[in-house]
Amino acid sequence: MICVLVVDDHRIVREGLRAYLSLVDDIEMVGEAADGRAALDALARAKAGPGLPDVVLMDLLMEPMDGIAATATIKARYPEVEVVAVTSFVEEEKVHAALEAGAAGYLLKDAEADEIAAAIRSAQRGEVHLDPAVARQLTASLRRGPTEDPRNLLTDREREVLLLVARGQANKEIAAELVISERTARTHVSNILSKLGLTSRTQAALWAVREGLAPAPT
Repeated sequence: MICVLVVDDHRIVREGLRAYLSLVDDIEMVGEAADGRAALDALARAKAGPGLPDVVLMDLLMEPMDGIAATATIKARYPEVEVVAVTSFVEEEKVHAALEAGAAGYLLKDAEADEIAAAIRSAQRGEVHLDPAVARQLTASLRRGPTEDPRNLLTDREREVLLLVARGQANKEIAAELVISERTARTHVSNILSKLGLTSRTQAALWAVREGLAPAPT
């Protein structure tokens, strides 16, 4: 069962998600919060009690603490918790800010119910899930010449792993394809993020597209 915390300043959105997720066999909504600060309080209580959720569905436009600041704080305090940003608009600045903060996915609020479930499952597996419109915009914004040859930064094996990360594969799938252990795959991903100065698999995937190491999403 994938445990989810929903953070949104509109009660009707939280209630709608609760109603939908109650119908999904492998996902359970275990809590809700109306802003980023309340979300951090909820996570602190969960850590001290029943345990942290696997995924946070995070609205971005909230007060007094917005979703971007909350995401960055969550990833700093609870790196094992994945965050999927959910908002109404494709604003390039906010998309970049959310991904830089460590979000594992980005959804629009008009997404179909099954896409929300898919994003939650992807985040829980350590995969990247972006709304298609968001992915296209990000790819377009990143189409510029590389500032440094990535082959000077990464080993051949790390480039292989990065390509699979860009395809959305989880560590277990990477391990199977490259015939290595899942722990070794996880270590490669960690080394890639460290070398490139990145904080999430999403950022690594976008970097790979920008530098021409992976095909752009279509």
